[in-house]
Amino acid sequence: MRWLILIIGSIIFPIVMGYTLRIYRGARTPPDTDDLGGLFIDGIKLFIVQLIWGIPVIIVFVILMGGSFALLMSQSDAVTAAGAGGFFVGALVTFVVAIICALFATIAGVRFARTGSFGEAFNVRAILEHIGRIGWGSYVVALVILMVVIGVVNAILGVIPVLGWLLTIILAPAFSIFAARYITQIYDSVAAPS
Repeated sequence: MRWLILIIGSIIFPIVMGYTLRIYRGARTPPDTDDLGGLFIDGIKLFIVQLIWGIPVIIVFVILMGGSFALLMSQSDAVTAAGAGGFFVGALVTFVVAIICALFATIAGVRFARTGSFGEAFNVRAILEHIGRIGWGSYVVALVILMVVIGVVNAILGVIPVLGWLLTIILAPAFSIFAARYITQIYDSVAAPS
């Protein structure tokens, strides 16, 4: 029953995000799914934290890519070429900003779960200190490994007709739980700053 709720929660994303938040709190056993309202509210809170950390990406995307799209629509070849160059640079800058924000947002999510404070989710000094204690190289490598593992499994499932799509839906909670536990282990590998 818990798995079925989490499969549905993967579609109604605040539920699975609420479950993720409870794992971030350090639960050693699988959290209960009895309180769907509580899970939904916790998920909305975590979503807000992640969304706020994503605002710089949205701003950079709109400014850089919006201008490039406008130039690409021009009738002039020279202006269109400038728009294409701007589009490439804009995409690159947006990608870099997205990576930086994701690095901060990951620790911020766990920090929010542990403290229950929105302010602590945006305590940049404490987040920087925590990542510094983990080691920037170790932290980045750990997250890259996580993304590669999940990406490879999804790619393998994606090439299986029909059954692969069905398995992806059924296994979506497992990916979320695995990622949440993995991130929690990274966070707990060093003492959190006060």
